[in-house]
Amino acid sequence: MDMRLAFLGGAQNVTGSRHLLEVNGLRILVDCGMHQERELKSRDWDPFPVPPQSLHAVLLTHAHVDHCGLLPKLVRDGYRGPIYCTAATADIARIILKDTAHLQQEDADFKRRRHEREGRTGPFPEVPLYTIDDAEACSPLFSPVQYERPTTIDGGVTATFHDAGHVLGSSTIEVRVRRDGAERTLLFSGDLGRWNKPIVRDPTLVAAADYVLVESTYGDRVHEDVGTVGAALAEVVGSTLRKGGNVIIPSFALERAQEVLYHLNGLLIEHGIPKVRVFVDSPMAVSITKVFEQHQEMYDRDMLRLTQRGHSPFDFPGLTLASTKEESKAINEVTEGAIIIAGSGMCTGGRIKHHLAKNISRPESTILFVGYQATGTLGRQIVDGAEEVRILGQMYPVRARIARIDAFSSHADRSELMRWLSGLQRPPRHVFVVHGEPDSARHFAVFVKEQKGWEASAPVYGEEAALK
Repeated sequence: MDMRLAFLGGAQNVTGSRHLLEVNGLRILVDCGMHQERELKSRDWDPFPVPPQSLHAVLLTHAHVDHCGLLPKLVRDGYRGPIYCTAATADIARIILKDTAHLQQEDADFKRRRHEREGRTGPFPEVPLYTIDDAEACSPLFSPVQYERPTTIDGGVTATFHDAGHVLGSSTIEVRVRRDGAERTLLFSGDLGRWNKPIVRDPTLVAAADYVLVESTYGDRVHEDVGTVGAALAEVVGSTLRKGGNVIIPSFALERAQEVLYHLNGLLIEHGIPKVRVFVDSPMAVSITKVFEQHQEMYDRDMLRLTQRGHSPFDFPGLTLASTKEESKAINEVTEGAIIIAGSGMCTGGRIKHHLAKNISRPESTILFVGYQATGTLGRQIVDGAEEVRILGQMYPVRARIARIDAFSSHADRSELMRWLSGLQRPPRHVFVVHGEPDSARHFAVFVKEQKGWEASAPVYGEEAALK
């Protein structure tokens, strides 16, 4: 059996996941994500390596933009086939893609106006990668699937989606190929979650696969215990409020914003923090939170119990969900006593930049990072200790407290990745380590070899593998 697998993104970097499987005359794309690293963004503008109209199916693991963000470009350039994913992923992806298109247009317009104010001469190159119309054209192509129910693609190929425990609706995808009496199974991890995280269920273990693609965002480290989040969050909030500042939390609109609300709600119920104004300044996060409320079938038992008792983390005293520009501008006038959660999670765009500009030079405020910061992003510059950063075209000295809570991570760490791999009851033919920065990916590949004795490697961007 001849199969080819091409690594078109998320190969020794953490965003832009795209994997092309060619088998039985079919071309199947697993994920279609945008890059967020500044030095890699140009890849998003390149033509697809194969004509989009030649693809037979897209399998989408989840709705984070680094896994789904290039779908509008793919569709605009000719793809008309199905996009298989869970119903929750489809609902969230529709929101994220439209918001991403709007944000690109908004940022392009802002840069153009700034250049005009600065007296630069045109023409200006700032144009969006795709439009809202392009994003909306994806909507009818989403084909919802259910966990654990095989979906027939074509030509002896089926795909089974399993719960990845990463974000609401996220999946690992088991692709089974049959030809001439032979059978091979490929397992794509997507982004793997952690055990005992709030809201979503734990990752599902898969018993067998011939080839495995496993993420490695945190493949070279072990997280703090999930149980430490409450105490760490209470310390940051309490100390900042006592100083008369604000807590600014850059957050992904999907899962992280809802998880922060979950923990804040718990602290308020238990009187672990004083009463405080909490703002979610993200139209996308507000919309996605509504999707969470519509898909309670995907909650874990603790979240279901909390909701049934009338203690929803998405509706508690002091919480304001801001959607409009006017509401966002009003939050900017709040100088103390507030927790402001805004996107984007890596500070690459959106409303968080305005809140950073207002607070990053204030010693009484805290910038709290609760998620991964990719190389080349503004968030990474700040957590790496930059003394001065550029925000919205101006330089700001960093005087605020910079704090991190790594236990918030929705990505499995090295031990948890190994726990998921250990669900395999026989050795795979090969493990491809993807979706990690070079050191993390390579270290985890070596770790898998040492611990399991399995063949493992960390492919590079554009690499192709012939699978037998």
